[in-house]
Amino acid sequence: MDGPEVSALLGELTTLTGRDDPYPRYRRLREISPVVRADDGALVVTRHADCAAVARDARLGHMPAHMLAFVGLPDWEQSPALRQLFTSMLALNPPDHTRLRRLVSSAFTPRRVQALRPAVERMVDDLLDGLDGEADFIASFAFPLPVNVIGELLGVPPADRPPFQSLVRDWSQVIEVMTPDVLATADPAAATMREILGGLIAERRRDPRDDLLSALVATEEGGDRLTSDELVTMAALLFAAGFETTTNLLGNGLVALLEHPGQVPALAADPATAVEELLRYDSPVQIVGRVAWEPTTIGGAAMEPGDRVVAYLGAGNRDPERFADPDRLDLSRTDNAPLSFGGGIHYCLGAPLARLEAQVAFPALLRRFPALELAGRPVRRDSLTIRGYTELTVNFSEK
Repeated sequence: MDGPEVSALLGELTTLTGRDDPYPRYRRLREISPVVRADDGALVVTRHADCAAVARDARLGHMPAHMLAFVGLPDWEQSPALRQLFTSMLALNPPDHTRLRRLVSSAFTPRRVQALRPAVERMVDDLLDGLDGEADFIASFAFPLPVNVIGELLGVPPADRPPFQSLVRDWSQVIEVMTPDVLATADPAAATMREILGGLIAERRRDPRDDLLSALVATEEGGDRLTSDELVTMAALLFAAGFETTTNLLGNGLVALLEHPGQVPALAADPATAVEELLRYDSPVQIVGRVAWEPTTIGGAAMEPGDRVVAYLGAGNRDPERFADPDRLDLSRTDNAPLSFGGGIHYCLGAPLARLEAQVAFPALLRRFPALELAGRPVRRDSLTIRGYTELTVNFSEK
């Protein structure tokens, strides 16, 4: 351990107060030392270069599922929620991860994402048409937009999309916490997701369409295909990743814009550059953790097999060694390199889709409601890994 102040700062980041505004604590940790050791022995890094190295170093990986027995979860395969998580690309290591990533990437192409732009523009307009007066931006826009977009991409019928908002939220709790109370909610949610998606996949086998589910069913490389179970797990992961990150990008981004109204012209002038800065300024994903498979060095600290490291991506995104005046929102900032989508083999597959949605949504929102303003204090999500809001009441006015 690196002293009582480090221990106190890391402890504060596990509380709602610390998570509400973690950036001063990140800054102080980096001032003490860019690499510190937590009470449990894990390395904690806060510099941009070190966080990028953690995300990209092939000698680091995820904790393998069989190790769950050593953390009190020997029957993890009997849990629908844990099985769905630990057999997905999100938690797998090579060569299993490599195989699944190759197969899904051949179907989930940049061309397929860009072809969604007219549909995204239509969905944004439809949602904006329904806004008037005070409303919760998360429930009325930031949730339904990405749910409908990923539903459109996968080929999930519109009537089947709304339940996924609560199902994914209930299931994705296991990414951070795996207590019996959490599993009591996450397991039935995962089981219901698998039932719905399994039925849709069976339909696409009988009647292929021009959607991602059909493409995943048909995908074959060198005689290799996704099994039925892998197809359901992949679809569930894409649905979860397809709206969790984007919902929080939209919520965090809107609060940043409302707190910095002078930046709105820069957003209108170059939405793509502006979205990169919104990702950097208040990242939807704040941390990633890895385990060393081979001896390596991160930030000058030696790691041996079995050692753990936590990279605070939100801190790396505010590193003054990488970004000039990092605590200032500058939507015209160039040479940006946010860590918000990770890096290396685990770089977020849905990053182009999240960027597309934000690039369409923010300009349309501010054109339609130029007098947009907060109405009440936003309610922060109690999570460090995923940063966002559970409630964000806004006054939508066109005047």
